[in-house]
Amino acid sequence: MAMLTLTPQEARRLAVAAQQLEAPRPNPTKIDLLDMIRRITCVQIDPINVVARTQLLVPFSRLGPYDPADLEALLWDDKALFEYWAHAASIVLADDYPFFRPQMGERLPGNGVWQQRVHAWWAANAAFRQRLLDELARRGPLFTEEFESRADVAWNYDNRWGGSNDVNIILDRLWFRGGVTVTRRAGNGYGLKKQWGLLEHQLGERVRAPEVERPVLVRRAVERALLALGPARQRDVNRYFTRSAYPGLKEALHALEKEGIIARVAIAGEGGDWPGPWYLHNDLRPELERLRAGEWRPQTVLLSPFDNLIADRDRTERLFDFFYRIEIYTPAARRQYGYYVMPILHGDRLIGRVDPKMDRQTGRLTVQAAHWQPDATPDKDTRAAVAGAIASLGRFLGASSIEYVTAP
Repeated sequence: MAMLTLTPQEARRLAVAAQQLEAPRPNPTKIDLLDMIRRITCVQIDPINVVARTQLLVPFSRLGPYDPADLEALLWDDKALFEYWAHAASIVLADDYPFFRPQMGERLPGNGVWQQRVHAWWAANAAFRQRLLDELARRGPLFTEEFESRADVAWNYDNRWGGSNDVNIILDRLWFRGGVTVTRRAGNGYGLKKQWGLLEHQLGERVRAPEVERPVLVRRAVERALLALGPARQRDVNRYFTRSAYPGLKEALHALEKEGIIARVAIAGEGGDWPGPWYLHNDLRPELERLRAGEWRPQTVLLSPFDNLIADRDRTERLFDFFYRIEIYTPAARRQYGYYVMPILHGDRLIGRVDPKMDRQTGRLTVQAAHWQPDATPDKDTRAAVAGAIASLGRFLGASSIEYVTAP
């Protein structure tokens, strides 16, 4: 049978559809929110709150004006989600714990001076770690200041965790290795103050279930990644969901292809076929047929800098011809676009970027800069669509006014 060939536009639209970024349905519910996270596999957590925290922006780009309280309810009340490391620190499904369980036992220190220093301090505080775990088992989930135990060996190095104390540093390491997890957050807008508990406090009996064989987990994770990515290469899969934790990935792709679960596809651009091989999950074939039948629901929306669609910067450039790097850590005088720049998704293209800032004291959303892609030719309707996307974001943030330093 001839290999299925996609146009670059079809590849982009499949990626957008797989990421749930077509025009959203009205009045999203808590169930819609959970289903969206299930389908894209993870939502990155980031503390930067210039506009809103990315864990709030990613659902908004897909669902429209949802209720952020639903996200906290799914986490802390329903315990249907938990926080762990996917392609970065993320919100993931509680039912997906088996995918992350092997990684928790494999987290080893790196070879750098900093990593070895942390590991030496970690090892010196083995008794302290156990006291923290015992305290959580005895007292239940606790905020950092509620712990009675203190380190045996104080942390005396430059602190890359900001103002964290010894307790918080150890808890962060324990979280990475699967000893503890976050069971609640305090503060507005998905606050930064964490309540810590044992994994069983958040995940219940899941932590005592028998472990799934690793090859089986890898195959399942590959399927989940491909369903969320649309057309993808092996390196794309490796950088999504359980990033860099796909032992035997090549063999898993081969087995899934042999069983007819996934298929190789070609993407034919003007200069010939794109370097591959590219894979497509066969469950996305109906999506492709729908798109080819003209049932395409484009929207114009701003994306968080950490949105799943663009988190893999190289894949973003390949699919969308859009070079994107965040400039938060770039000195102001050297920034090309701005501090917290949000790409503009317009249908199946990334046509530009804006640099917004939300002032919560005044209720004003300020668009500090707007930049179009060199190949974008924004007409009146496109400019109106971008202005509408900014206005929609403003309403979600509760802005009472929007100010344009530079109009889109």
